[in-house]
Amino acid sequence: MIRLKSLTLRRGTKVLLDQAELTLHPGQKVGVVGANGAGKSSFFGLLRGELHADSGDLELPPRLVIGHVAQETPALTTSALDYTLDGDAELRGIEAELARVADDGVRHGELLGRLEAIDGYSAPARAAKLLSGLGFSEDEMRRPVSTFSGGWRMRLNLAQALMCRSDLLLLDEPTNHLDLETVVWLEGWLRSYQGMLLVISHDRDFLDATVGAILHVDAGKLTLYTGNYADFEAQRAEKLSQQQQAFDKQQREIAHLESFITRFKAKASKAKQAQSRVKALERMERIAAAHVDTPFTFGFREPESSPNPLLRVENGEAGYAAGQPLLRGLNLSLEKQARLGLLGVNGAGKSTLIKTLEGELQLLSGQRVEGKGLKIGYFAQHQLEHLRLDESPLWHLQKLDPQTREQEHRNFLGGFDFHGDMATGPVAPFSGGEKARLALALLIWQRPNLLLLDEPTNHLDIEMRAALTRALTDFDGALIVVSHDRHLLRATVDDFWLIEDGRVRPFDGDLDDYTRYSQEKRLETNRQEGLTASSGEALDRKAQKRAEAEARQRLAAQRKPLEQQLAKVEKEMNPLSAEHATLSAALAEEGIYAPEHKQRLQDTLRREAEVKTRLGELEERWLILHEELEALAAQ
Repeated sequence: MIRLKSLTLRRGTKVLLDQAELTLHPGQKVGVVGANGAGKSSFFGLLRGELHADSGDLELPPRLVIGHVAQETPALTTSALDYTLDGDAELRGIEAELARVADDGVRHGELLGRLEAIDGYSAPARAAKLLSGLGFSEDEMRRPVSTFSGGWRMRLNLAQALMCRSDLLLLDEPTNHLDLETVVWLEGWLRSYQGMLLVISHDRDFLDATVGAILHVDAGKLTLYTGNYADFEAQRAEKLSQQQQAFDKQQREIAHLESFITRFKAKASKAKQAQSRVKALERMERIAAAHVDTPFTFGFREPESSPNPLLRVENGEAGYAAGQPLLRGLNLSLEKQARLGLLGVNGAGKSTLIKTLEGELQLLSGQRVEGKGLKIGYFAQHQLEHLRLDESPLWHLQKLDPQTREQEHRNFLGGFDFHGDMATGPVAPFSGGEKARLALALLIWQRPNLLLLDEPTNHLDIEMRAALTRALTDFDGALIVVSHDRHLLRATVDDFWLIEDGRVRPFDGDLDDYTRYSQEKRLETNRQEGLTASSGEALDRKAQKRAEAEARQRLAAQRKPLEQQLAKVEKEMNPLSAEHATLSAALAEEGIYAPEHKQRLQDTLRREAEVKTRLGELEERWLILHEELEALAAQ
């Protein structure tokens, strides 16, 4: 159990938690929500011991193991698989001590027993399964950590956190660097997690799928609501409604008391009653008005022109190097009312297509034709790096449009919650979410007629996401969006394009259909090339039979080397299993532990450890081969 009692936490002069009370129970899965800057990450820092309460108490269970996602990843030469295994600190500790105490047979045996108790022999297989779920291929699992990009290193940090056999798992925006398919996989993993889960997220669908309670961090208080995010919204709305009713009632009572005091305080006959009402006012515990208004009030201005089509790509190939296209056969026409969501795994080419449509990336071949009056609004996370950190939001807007009055610029920025010093001060101290808000504000001011948005919700809190969703719904232009935020996609796009195998095609279905489709794709083996599905209508019966025969031959050819490897593994396992049984029987004899048999005991323990380790490796390989054969049999 985790308990906060009258706990106050400050960062500098800012009070993040004020006399906060909270009780959390083992196994509870809780979504932590609240505006950016409310103190959610600081609350996690408190639980991890990085921050300390200014007053009050924090009670944590003894020997609590906490898993969390590291924010930095050193450029290590360690393989991705070994880096993930490092997340199990006890496993690594046992392995290190085993290497140190090779000559101490008794301690060596104790450690081997502990290794078996924590299921250490299957740890590499479990780590590989985690990495596979997070989108890593077998080849990538063997690559050094230093060869991965920032987004993929964050996935490695997430894998390391999930590998930790934790009692409490703390996840801070875990979906920011994931594609939709991986988000769905993570939801399933978290639902089966046995410990206590606290997850900070601004993704409504993710919270609805993974948690059973919502912890709202607001105005220095921690309020726990039962249910998922949809339940929280309903309960909070009711609570705010009741608070507003109580506030209105109290205001009427205050007005009545003040009216009596004003009318009768000068009359001697009523002075006593007036004084008693003054004291009643002083003792009254004031109810705050309920604040439900969002700080964001903005919308897209009407585009100055609207050509149709806005943009065409004919016989296009897109990519980053000549002769190595990532996307082929691009024949696209964007109509002025198109509202499209792009689907596909990370690396399929979604961002490549967005950059090509924007013109940032030149076609390798083919033609890109702009409609007269095309004005593109392009948003991607790397654009935040182009903001001038030493200048203000107001400066950025005035540089875009020096003709407009300053007050109009200030009013516009206020709709994005940039008021006073935030509007006129430098961008440098802004958080990632505040920089993203500014980039969106600058984009919206330019009155685009085609919006290209690549993960626009990363770092935005729920209120800003809701405001952006409303604005995009009302946007009178064409829209193409890449996002893992399913709520945003459902609310703003009408159709989907699927990017797969270097091609872009319409996807006939909704997000639920795509989730099922992507899960089926995951079940296919990532080591063997799957069969290409062919339409029965396009083949006559003879061609169909020929295709089936060829498919059987290919499957047989794929099975043969796997079966040969399996036979080889089993051939090595059989004598090792027999030797392990003999060694176990020897260790079960009392006489072997006599002082005069010390050397024999050490030799037996050492050999037993070697045999057990090799058997574990062979069993893991045996399981992998069997799974691959089963996948082929299913085909």
